[in-house]
Amino acid sequence: MSEDKALPRAGVIGWPVAHSRSPKLHGYWLKQYGLEGRYDRLPVPPEGLAEFMAALRAGWNEGFRGVNVTIPHKEAVLPFLDEVDERARRIGAVNTITLRPDGSLHGQNTDAFGFYENLIAGAPHWQPGAAPAVVLGAGGSARAICVALLDAGLPGITLVNRSVDRAEALADSLGGPISVASWAAAPLALQGAGLLVNTTALGMTGQPPLELALDELPPEAVVNDIVYAPLQTDLLRRAAARGNRVVDGLGMLLHQGRPGFAAWFGTWPEVTDGLRAAVLAD
Repeated sequence: MSEDKALPRAGVIGWPVAHSRSPKLHGYWLKQYGLEGRYDRLPVPPEGLAEFMAALRAGWNEGFRGVNVTIPHKEAVLPFLDEVDERARRIGAVNTITLRPDGSLHGQNTDAFGFYENLIAGAPHWQPGAAPAVVLGAGGSARAICVALLDAGLPGITLVNRSVDRAEALADSLGGPISVASWAAAPLALQGAGLLVNTTALGMTGQPPLELALDELPPEAVVNDIVYAPLQTDLLRRAAARGNRVVDGLGMLLHQGRPGFAAWFGTWPEVTDGLRAAVLAD
């Protein structure tokens, strides 16, 4: 952490982290807004997390302003933080850390923000209070998305998961109008839904397909897949073919980066077509 001392610096920690598209995202914004700064991939193995967090805490004079956090550290960083915002506590994970001049560390979770901003950008006609949602999956992404939907005032959410027990545990921990359905009962759960969100890895490149009949889904419902590799998943193709409005998963990645960039580099960035193209480019 010794070079470019005056240059504001941030990065993404994870293990592994070579696949992260965040450097393209933040690098594009730095160039677009003419800002001095850098954003790096920072591979941190689990056994090295405590050492890294101590170095980050001491890094203000060397330019460090914070980091994004990805797997497997999103929960593990919590004990190292001085302050964690309310949404991150409800989600139980942090993906954005800001270093303050006094060496204190503030954690937040911007996944809920990124999901919701992407959803309303891709389907501006969607009204959160009009109809319930169906959320596929019960992992960390599902938790963040349920928090976003609960905060938006949805009248109900049905969690569909192969492990009903895991979905029930998530519903119980969050509270609110959340019900649970088995995968076999998913078609019935789609009746009357205004939104369908896939938070699983099913349909992702290299993963098993997402097998879900959409016959019962109302034609006016919005379908969002948080998978973005491929950008147009089979779920989105099938939904679009029957007339549903579809929202891909790339925008969630792009929008979730905005609060961190603003905190670290002092400019609130926008998501544009140029940014999408740059992040997708190999």
